[in-house]
Amino acid sequence: MDLVIGSLCLILAAPLILVIALCVRVTMGSPILFRQVRPGLGGELFVLFKFRSMRIGDGDDESRLSELGAFLRRTSLDELPELWNVLKGEMSLVAPRPLLEQYLGRYWSEQERHHDVLPGMTGWAQVKGRNNVDWEQRFAMDL
Repeated sequence: MDLVIGSLCLILAAPLILVIALCVRVTMGSPILFRQVRPGLGGELFVLFKFRSMRIGDGDDESRLSELGAFLRRTSLDELPELWNVLKGEMSLVAPRPLLEQYLGRYWSEQERHHDVLPGMTGWAQVKGRNNVDWEQRFAMDL
């Protein structure tokens, strides 16, 4: 299902993806995509793709976040390149979001169940609470 729906979504979103890529290139330059290593199924690492939302340089994240980047994050359009991760079999459309690699050593046994499934582009924690819930609530919703 992920392959069929993900392919269809990628085809339908292709014009929007091209427009966003052009906007990122014009406003922030290269690279267009942000790549980050994340743990996936079984904790195996993979490269997650997103549209870049921050300018390159020194400073904190808030000062480097571009207006376009803030819009892309607010609307979750920065996540569209993850459809490629779905087609590669590294992610699912719906499942717990992949967390940062640095958190791997901090999980307790119940939280490690997070890696019993492919990570998803969206999950219950994003639908139900997004950034308005704390880590414990997010893990509980994911599990």
